[in-house]
Formats: sequence, C-alpha cells, structure tokens
Amino acid sequence: MNRNDLARMIDHTLLKPEATFRDVEALITQGVELGVYSVCVSPSMLPVEAQGLKVATVCGFPSGAHSAESKAREAAQSVEFGADEIDMVINLGLAKAGHWDQVQEEIQAVRNAAPSPTVLKVIIESAVLNDVEIIAACQVSRSAGADFVKTSTGMHSAGGASAHAVRLMKDTVGDELEVKASGGIRTLEDALAMVEAGATRLGLSASAAILQEIDDV
Repeated sequence: MNRNDLARMIDHTLLKPEATFRDVEALITQGVELGVYSVCVSPSMLPVEAQGLKVATVCGFPSGAHSAESKAREAAQSVEFGADEIDMVINLGLAKAGHWDQVQEEIQAVRNAAPSPTVLKVIIESAVLNDVEIIAACQVSRSAGADFVKTSTGMHSAGGASAHAVRLMKDTVGDELEVKASGGIRTLEDALAMVEAGATRLGLSASAAILQEIDDV
C-alpha cells in the first residue's frame, strides 16, 4: 500500500474533551497537508471550515449510554451544522443484556435523523463484547441501515481495535457494510494489520507519525 492510498483511508481525529477551536483548526490544516479523507471532531466544534475534507463527528460519545431520542437529536443537529458522517456509539448495556432489538431501534433512530447521503458508522466498542456479541452488533447495524461498523471509541478501558475484531466484523457484514478500525492504532504496523484484516477506514490521531513511517520505508 502506498502512502496516498493509506492517507485516503484516514479519519484524522481529535476528540479530546479539552480540545479547543484552535486545535481543531490545526487538525484540519494538518489533515489537508497529509491528504487524509476526513477530520473527525466533537459535535460542539461544528460547523468547521474543512478545506475540502469530509467532516465526521460523534454521537452518544463516548459511553453510548444515552437515549435513542437524544442520539437522534444530536445526529440531526450535527448534519444541520455540516457533518458528512456520524459515528454513533451503541448502548453497551443493552448489548451486554442481549436486547438487540432495542440496539437496532436506536441505530435506526439515528439513521432516520441522519439519512443518506450522510454516512452512518456504528461504534460497537468491540473490546467490551465477546465474539457472539460482535456478530450480533454487526447484524443489527446492517439491518438498521448503517454504512459502517466501527470497532471502538478509543476511550474505553477495555481497549481499542484488534485485528481479530476487525476480521470478525468484516466476515459478518461482507460487502454490505464497511469496517472502520479505531482506537489504539499508533504505528504503521498497527494500521496495516487493520487493513489486512478488512478495515477500509482508520480512525487515527497519530496520522502524521504513521504516514511518516511509510515515507521512511
């Protein structure tokens, strides 16, 4: 994989709660210089002047422990403020309890609030789930009309993306949805392992360092 191909898979991400508007402006400038696909910022930072990049934001972040109605309102406002893509966190309590119908209903609520062509990515926090639960989360995401399933927020103590989870997610959704790997991807080796496992998008805060690695090869 060449540098430009990898760069075009990156959501260049800044979701630290202490990030300032100036930090976001710097993120966008750097993203343009790096040639990434998009920037991913907190919804409170919208709208932004993205200089030609796609704009992604998060919904129900980072815990997912929000009502479906509040997630839908947040998503709708983000679209109104210029977001091209919404990365929503599922309610993990519902998932762990096996209430997959309710998980699907909340994803559907966000999908209705942010219809196509807005891209909807569903963060399943794969490190918290066992394999059976990962498969179920992917299945309800597909049924609810999502465009991507995404591994992680990068904020959970259980950990971030793993090649095993990405592979299982890809095997479950096939060509119907795409897979985004995010959380703990800090080296070129990490990034390429996720791509090899089936990820077509990478959520990175270490974008510059990783792309520099590929330049140095």
